[in-house]
Amino acid sequence: MHTVATVVAPRVAMFELSVACEVFGLQRPELVDPWYRHLVCAGGPPPLRSPEGIEVHPPYGLEALAEADTVMVPAWPYEIHPPGEDLLDAVRKAHTRGARLLSECTGAFVIAAAGLLDGRRATTHWMHAAELTRRFPRINVDPRVLYVDEGQILTSAGTAAGIDLCLHVVRCDHGAEVANAVARRMVVPPHRDGGQAQFVDLPVAPTDGDDPLADTLEWMLEHLDLPLSVGQLARRSAMSPRTFARRFRATTGTTPHRWVLGQRVLLAQRLLEATDDPVALVAARCGFATTAGLRMHFQRELGASPLTYRHTFRRTARTG
Repeated sequence: MHTVATVVAPRVAMFELSVACEVFGLQRPELVDPWYRHLVCAGGPPPLRSPEGIEVHPPYGLEALAEADTVMVPAWPYEIHPPGEDLLDAVRKAHTRGARLLSECTGAFVIAAAGLLDGRRATTHWMHAAELTRRFPRINVDPRVLYVDEGQILTSAGTAAGIDLCLHVVRCDHGAEVANAVARRMVVPPHRDGGQAQFVDLPVAPTDGDDPLADTLEWMLEHLDLPLSVGQLARRSAMSPRTFARRFRATTGTTPHRWVLGQRVLLAQRLLEATDDPVALVAARCGFATTAGLRMHFQRELGASPLTYRHTFRRTARTG
């Protein structure tokens, strides 16, 4: 029987813990017998309390990681409770003897602190990706994807992306038919590819009212359906094209072309979610010359087609 040990953090994240319990902890003899053996392990002195005040009394301690085939670390409050050396040592020993390591959301900070993500690709919740990169610069952090499978170590983005990771693990262990059956019982999509984007808004850098780019940025957002050339935008900002491009990158952190493309894709997301406009009309309203252009950039930026994106959000709205 495959043993999964899930480490419960101080200030336990109930959703992420529940995902592990739902997928690995519920016995499913009609699908696979034996299923997983799931051990909930205290990552700190019990009882462990969630931010909502729920007390969790894990029946196992970190010593249980020594018998685990898979170790899962759900979201971890790394800023308030840095992982202790006892936990890091247990995670390292599990990895050394060949155990599979999984993390949900900020659980990646624990595996990173153990030194096991150096030189690897990994992900976490998009809100914490920059901090993961800052603290552990040797990790190739990808904040755009749902999960990353690096073989022995798998990391996922925030909250619901943990479901996708766990179903991916079931699929690897028991096949697509079993994973799909589990997904149906959880009433979730049976398969969202790990490369699919986290569906988050692209940040727009704040601008000072005295910044000459402020008005231009606002104008650009209101006219994404128009061709927007650097020369045209530079003239609106009373700058040379070279100065405009330099100031634009300093303000937004990217080039005018990349910023416009990102905002067009973001607008397309919103229109696909909130309207019934045909994809061709969405493409025109967002400044893409053709439907094929929208599809290409949408697939490149988000890892999903416009129709798939729309259907995903419509399904979520109906079942939510």
